[in-house]
Amino acid sequence: MFVAVDDTDSMKGNCTTFLATEIIREFSDLDLIGNPRLVRLNPATPWKTRGNGSLVMRFGKGTGKKRFIGRIGDRDIYCYDSCTSYEPDAEKMRERIIPHIIEHHEEESDPGLLISKEKPSQKFYWNGVRTIMDRKVIDREIERIGGITYEIGCGRGLIGSTCGMAWRPRDYTYELLTYRPSNRWGKERIYDPATIEYVNHLFPSTFNSWEDRTCKVAMVPSTPCPVLYGLRGDIASHLIEGSQRIISEPFERWMIFLTNQGTDDHLISNPKELIPNQSYILKGTIVSQPRHISGGHVFIDMETRYGIVTCGAYEPSKEFRYTVDWLIPGDEVEMMGELRDQPRTLNIEKIHVLSTADEYRKVSNPVCPKCGRTMKSKGQGQPYKCKDCHTSSPEPVLEYIPRQIVPGWYEPPTAARRHLSKPLKRMGLETPVEFVNGRS
Repeated sequence: MFVAVDDTDSMKGNCTTFLATEIIREFSDLDLIGNPRLVRLNPATPWKTRGNGSLVMRFGKGTGKKRFIGRIGDRDIYCYDSCTSYEPDAEKMRERIIPHIIEHHEEESDPGLLISKEKPSQKFYWNGVRTIMDRKVIDREIERIGGITYEIGCGRGLIGSTCGMAWRPRDYTYELLTYRPSNRWGKERIYDPATIEYVNHLFPSTFNSWEDRTCKVAMVPSTPCPVLYGLRGDIASHLIEGSQRIISEPFERWMIFLTNQGTDDHLISNPKELIPNQSYILKGTIVSQPRHISGGHVFIDMETRYGIVTCGAYEPSKEFRYTVDWLIPGDEVEMMGELRDQPRTLNIEKIHVLSTADEYRKVSNPVCPKCGRTMKSKGQGQPYKCKDCHTSSPEPVLEYIPRQIVPGWYEPPTAARRHLSKPLKRMGLETPVEFVNGRS
């Protein structure tokens, strides 16, 4: 039986993943089938709280080999990759889950719970991770699969629950989340950054935990939620080994979630039209110089088959803004990011520079080949002429300027990346060394 919950947290605190561990603890009489899933949905949703994550679990009677995936208090948590045909009673599960939702949701949230033997069509995942979904469409799908629900407020969380349950992974990663005792929630987190740096280098399969350039931790939240830290990676066993090497305050529980984080599933390529609050891969040609505004943000215009699109890199992306600063008209690029409605701007997540234009600067007016004197021009757009010899030249003497940017992929520092954005590390790529050196 599949169980999905969404929209129980807020910017003030709590965490839907913590609620998932409470549900797992509640059903100690059942087996967990597969890892619990943390499914991130459309990051451009205007009313999202933080990471727009839906939580999905499957319960039943496991068969075959079990895997160690977490600990809640003194209880080790295992999951099975296979199960028998036995299905728990959905109504009884609902009755047992509701008290946990009531206890662990924030006032401004609109939680939704979905319990179903059958998964929704996978198109609901792709629509949920890329677009804004209509609740009426969701309700029809829940009715089709015979799902049982519970909601508080407007029940917006049922949209996330349905879309999260619909996920069939093409690409996936893992995240090991640790949780603080309730008496530590909201207090300053205690951890040793040097051990996080060590784990980042010891296990290359991990990602988005540490920023080498600024020596900053990127895996510890700043909100007053129950999470102490989240260690992400491609190999679950490396996360367990890595977590054991991180020195921190004691945590009360931990769990490894299967996730769609770091997959770029939210990006739409070759759309028919550009719709705000969706994320795209757009190919085009730079047609303007960079523009800076107060706050440290930088913008540039790109000609695409949809017309001119203004692209922005914001202050939190730090030296990534140099990528935009160093682009010039004529450069061919692919921009990845969210299309904002007002002002209509593509918020850049990654840049793929396909080719660079040659850049020159004027050294001097041309010299007359007959008399050796410097030619003069009568104005902009006019050729250069020697008044004595009447020779002419259309161009001044130019000097080639070596570019500070070269073809390749560019991404923001670790702390400025979105949950869903695939890091270059997972793509088997590195930012060109010219940029790494030049940003200093």
